[in-house]
Amino acid sequence: MTGILVIKLGALGDFVQALGPFAAIRSHHRDARITLLTTAPYAEFAEACGYFDEVWLDDKAKGLVVGKWLKLRRRLRSGGFARIYDLQTSDRSCRYFHLLWPGPKPEWSGVAAGCSHPHANPGRDFMHTIERQAEQLAMAGIAKTPPPDLSWAEADVSRFGLSASYALLAPGGAPGRPAKRWPYRRYLEVVKRLAEKDIQPVLLGGDAEIEIMEAIADKCRESVSLAGQTTFQDIAVMAGDAKCALGNDTGPMHLIAAAGCPSVVLYSAASDPALCAQRGRDVTILRRGKLDDLEIDEVMSALKV
Repeated sequence: MTGILVIKLGALGDFVQALGPFAAIRSHHRDARITLLTTAPYAEFAEACGYFDEVWLDDKAKGLVVGKWLKLRRRLRSGGFARIYDLQTSDRSCRYFHLLWPGPKPEWSGVAAGCSHPHANPGRDFMHTIERQAEQLAMAGIAKTPPPDLSWAEADVSRFGLSASYALLAPGGAPGRPAKRWPYRRYLEVVKRLAEKDIQPVLLGGDAEIEIMEAIADKCRESVSLAGQTTFQDIAVMAGDAKCALGNDTGPMHLIAAAGCPSVVLYSAASDPALCAQRGRDVTILRRGKLDDLEIDEVMSALKV
């Protein structure tokens, strides 16, 4: 059986936007054994999606940890892969191509120097992630790449006891990039306005955001904080039934938008929606140089509730 390897290490938004390419590779190599090389946060999600026969974890060896690099080299060579699709296309993943030296290398789709199927577009860094990956696959012989699909996601979210009418909010973001966050006080006002409309505000975020999410929820008793309590599949399933969603340019909003939830995503000058905007059936992007300048009334209008 032909072996195929796909490399996608993260982050969450990038992983969601790779679901279409995953499906395209699976369809193109119907009879192959397809392995994904990823990192621990995405392993369970990747196993559930059905596109892969096996999921390998990459512990991302750093610097001069020679033993870990050699271990990864042995594993890559032992896989007997006929072709490798590098959807990470980072300096790190390009090093994996060169780890296979010496000896014959498998076919390789990516940007590593000397690979067999390069994404030979000098403007690739100025393309949106979804179009960029679709073009990369087209240059490797896969003509059609579908949009991300989350219809396979399953989770029992009844344990959260949500109301019949609720909205999802993702007010967090990368800790090192505060400019990507709309001020929490503005989110609190949105939470209160949603509650006045009998729409339960549901706050989503990671472990690092639990304190601030709970502080918002404490000031609006109709809301609930699920920070640190949800899996990726939980979020996708909740998005399918949510009335709407609001969030910063952060990973959960990619999941929510791709699941088809009407979504409003807030951008500052710190990130460019032309390159990485959330995609879905109903997505509105609001952008300001500084998110402090974005008014609540405009956001509420975009939410259409």
